[in-house]
Amino acid sequence: MKLKTGRHTSAIKETRKSKKRNKINMIIKNRIKTLIKKIKEYVKDNNDNNKVGLEKLSDIFSKLDRASKKNVLHNNTVSKQKAKLAKLFYNRK
Repeated sequence: MKLKTGRHTSAIKETRKSKKRNKINMIIKNRIKTLIKKIKEYVKDNNDNNKVGLEKLSDIFSKLDRASKKNVLHNNTVSKQKAKLAKLFYNRK
């Protein structure tokens, strides 16, 4: 869409940018949600702290940190989720 000159040109551009950002943010959030579901299933099925589980946990932590850095998720939300996952992973019986 070619922009015409006028007062609301920047508003049109901004809505276009925000739609694009929203798509990207939703993709990142959905990936994080599926990873969290996978680690919860893994914890439910396995009772040992082996390398595979630790790798999955560190992968989720890095994705959460990246989302926090890019302002997709709030810093406090990320730290809360990381604490819950670590507690779930290490305090199972």
